[in-house]
Amino acid sequence: PPPFTGVWLGDSKICAIGVHCGHYITSHGLALNCCTDLTWFDHIVPCGLEGKGVTSLSCQLGRHVTVDHVLQPFLDCFQEVFDCTLVFSEDSG
Repeated sequence: PPPFTGVWLGDSKICAIGVHCGHYITSHGLALNCCTDLTWFDHIVPCGLEGKGVTSLSCQLGRHVTVDHVLQPFLDCFQEVFDCTLVFSEDSG
């Protein structure tokens, strides 16, 4: 919920979005909780937000949802929304 960043379902965050700027480089990313073990969040205050929770696709849909399940649909939607073509490199180094 505004003014908080990320993707929320009620008072629970399902996706964190971040930007980092430093040394003339900007990087950005996201973390979508697919089948995350949410018990780890019992030991911290997620994102420093008291009274807010964390959820996952698996929890919300009531079935096991892996990254492999969502990766291609996510990439397809990303290309459509940003009107771009993703290029993948075999050499990650």
